[in-house]
Amino acid sequence: MNILAYIIYLFITYIITVHVGLVFYKNGKHYILNLLHNDEQLTTFINRILLIGYYLLNLGYVALTISTWQQVYNWGQLWGSVAGMTGKILLTLGLIHFGNMTVIYLIGKYRHKSITQHK
Repeated sequence: MNILAYIIYLFITYIITVHVGLVFYKNGKHYILNLLHNDEQLTTFINRILLIGYYLLNLGYVALTISTWQQVYNWGQLWGSVAGMTGKILLTLGLIHFGNMTVIYLIGKYRHKSITQHK
């Protein structure tokens, strides 16, 4: 049953990773561009780094969760373990996303302060 749980979990996390990553990449560019006061080059760089980091984080997290997965013996345990592992990855990614947005906000605030001081 563990193989089936892994397959279901990998399918769900693949969909989440690719879909959410692309949404963040597309919409995040406008948000970051606004925070960085239309600095296109820095925005593109930060947005690509965030996407790469997001994908790497997901791959690492999935590998860790599968390596620590408990033995599953019935359908109830299968769905419970898949739901629990999926919930953990969603909560972790949500917290990291808000952390990233806080850092980007602070970078934008620092750059704005720096630009206004030099004028």
